[in-house]
Amino acid sequence: MPVSVPQHIVPLDSILPDEPLLMMGAGPVPIPARVAAANGIVINHLGDTMAQIIEQVKVMSRYVFQTEKGQILGVAGPGSAAMEMAVANLVVPGSRVLSICNGFFSSRLSEMSQRLGAEVFKLQVPDAEAADPQMVEAHLKQHRPQVLTIVQGETSNTVYNRHLAEIAALAKQYDCLVIVDAVCTLSTMPLDMDEWGIDAVITGGQKGLSCIPGVSLVGFSQRAWQHIEARTDQLRHWCLDAKLADQFWYKKSYHYTAPVSGILAIHEALRLICNETLSLRYERHLRCSEALQAGIEAMGLNLYVEKSARLNSVVGINVPQGIDGKTLLGHMSKRYRVEISGSFGPNIVRIGQMGEQCRAHNLFRTVHALGSSLNTMGVKLDLPAGMAALECWLDKYEGASGQALTFA
Repeated sequence: MPVSVPQHIVPLDSILPDEPLLMMGAGPVPIPARVAAANGIVINHLGDTMAQIIEQVKVMSRYVFQTEKGQILGVAGPGSAAMEMAVANLVVPGSRVLSICNGFFSSRLSEMSQRLGAEVFKLQVPDAEAADPQMVEAHLKQHRPQVLTIVQGETSNTVYNRHLAEIAALAKQYDCLVIVDAVCTLSTMPLDMDEWGIDAVITGGQKGLSCIPGVSLVGFSQRAWQHIEARTDQLRHWCLDAKLADQFWYKKSYHYTAPVSGILAIHEALRLICNETLSLRYERHLRCSEALQAGIEAMGLNLYVEKSARLNSVVGINVPQGIDGKTLLGHMSKRYRVEISGSFGPNIVRIGQMGEQCRAHNLFRTVHALGSSLNTMGVKLDLPAGMAALECWLDKYEGASGQALTFA
């Protein structure tokens, strides 16, 4: 008997809210108009026009990754697909991997290595703390791994591994390749692939780059690429085989049908970053995040991670006692059309500060929505003090730098 035509299907505009939601969670983030427009274009994925665009994407990516000769590859998939490409191509079955785990996504790197048949040693970092270089070196000495995996910013619990450069230098001393998840940190805070000696940097479009979800980038160092080219075993992945991807990204040949619209979108996202420059972009992200943190604390809420290990790209806030986090998120979304994120374990909510989220008008709207929602739910907060602290902090930064906070 044939399957009948589906009933009660309605167009998207009947499902989506009348007013677009302000996406202020841990990703995806709002995207600039030029990026959205580029995502609506389709061209031949093997034509001359695409070849020119790919060349520019590689050039701009090297600037954003801060690498002169790194091998840049695009991935038709989320940041986790780029993560898997890095792991699958650098982790040889039976090899030893040291996974520094202080949250959900760093543990995902560990699991990917295990699935590839590696012998994985976990360095479990205490809750809400950054990885300690001395502990890392002790594990490097003990286990002598071929690969080390780490996240720069753990989106799940808002922890920042601020000693990344030192850890990468230690790994190099022990002839260990370093894979870094920089999905929420690339272009939002300093990361120097060449200077720090990182062998693979992973990022997704939907966070720091302010691009669309579903397209991502991975950069391999020259040392990592030599390792990949020297492998004689057959990779267990086909789409994520870096040597096959190289055919499209460097030899204008066919691998699979590229995510054309996504590549055009990421071109525009990278171009906007280059126009802004990394130094100004880092400054904008820092001042907006610190202003947000000041406003949250001034109204009477507590931040989850101490300053020494706190990630600025995603800010974690302790949910007040007696408040259900999901109810809070639902109230903010329904009443104020502002969406922030829940957690992957700790009793926190998370506010993103990546790309287009870092605009003064977004900060005021988000702090007001958070404070007003909690007040409605019975939490006594000083919302005017929070808003005043936010404004004071932004004014202080703007006065010191002479730069406006809302430049495009």
